[in-house]
Amino acid sequence: MRHGIVCLVLILVGASAQAQDFEKALKGLRDQLTPPAQESAKPESPSPSIPAFGEVPEADEIKIGQQIAGNLLDAAPLVDDAVLQRYVNRVGRWVASQSERPGLPWTFGVIDSNDVNAFAAPGGYIFVTKGLYKILSDESELAGVLAHEVAHVVRAHHLKLVQQGQLIGAGADVLKQMLGGKDERVQRLIGGGAEIMARGLDKTAEFEADRMGVVLATRAGYDSFGLPAVLQAIGHLSADSGAVALLFKTHPHPDERLAKLGEAMGSRFDGITGGKSLPERLQKIPR
Repeated sequence: MRHGIVCLVLILVGASAQAQDFEKALKGLRDQLTPPAQESAKPESPSPSIPAFGEVPEADEIKIGQQIAGNLLDAAPLVDDAVLQRYVNRVGRWVASQSERPGLPWTFGVIDSNDVNAFAAPGGYIFVTKGLYKILSDESELAGVLAHEVAHVVRAHHLKLVQQGQLIGAGADVLKQMLGGKDERVQRLIGGGAEIMARGLDKTAEFEADRMGVVLATRAGYDSFGLPAVLQAIGHLSADSGAVALLFKTHPHPDERLAKLGEAMGSRFDGITGGKSLPERLQKIPR
């Protein structure tokens, strides 16, 4: 599915009505996966309240993330491999447990797209494409990729842009009207935020997620250079390849990210020993 992520962007903008049923799909997914040790039942907010400024209530952030993730899975379903999905969840949840928000209902998956990309939705919903997974050499590289996406969620990069986009695009009066609705409000927030997500975050957010991703992966006991290794591998791919077209449009070039990351890391990680690469544990995926 070479254009799976491009289709995803189009469907996100449309805010598919099928996303209304994502909670059922999510339950089915979790039945396949090892439940996170830290997960606990939380009461759902029946009517999300999205302020234009400040923090979004966690229950509302999760609700928005569920619907965005549902739209993603409408466009590009999960790879039909329960063993693979459980494995990626175990790695992702371990990395996320090192972050400032270990209690989110972190959910990870590999989607059936040959594009090279990864996607994070608010509330802890993170997906890696099959195309990106195939270029990984070991578990530390997977951990680095997932840690970068965890950082986006922890820092609420996309969520903040959704808030800003709503304020700029709708204006204060319209925003107040939106806050009086229920399902329509969430759909409009998602629709307004989709364009921002399709364009990508600014460079500052991506560089921050790279730096934080290295720290999280290192805390989790992995080789600190897993994420840089993935960026180097992506940088070797042809810019003319359709598999990386969207990634290169929405992210700084891997060479620029590597340069910035190298400056930030310096020699600070050189003395850290014992970080694991674990190539033997990387779950194989059908070619």
